Amino acid sequence: MAVSAKIDVPDQSLVISIIGRFDFSSHNDFRSAYESLDPLPGNIRIDMKQASFIDSSALGMLLILRDFAGGNDANIAITHCNAEVRSILEVANFDDLFTIS
Repeated sequence: MAVSAKIDVPDQSLVISIIGRFDFSSHNDFRSAYESLDPLPGNIRIDMKQASFIDSSALGMLLILRDFAGGNDANIAITHCNAEVRSILEVANFDDLFTIS
């Protein structure tokens, strides 16, 4: 599975981990990681530690998550980005919409 999700108990945040390629083939798993949660935790982390690549469909999935989580009020961090993933996110100006580390 390219996507896994868990609730981080200490801070009650949702952690969605991406493994391998983050592309359209991950769409259903990524959406399922957060859509069924009621309520959705206020803090969401997308852990890219094991992500090797992201494409434009992954960028779209991140924007859909942001809208689902409250748009401008969403608190979403994209963490553990390798240089290639970080570069793609920065070129797309996602550093204006998400916390990226």
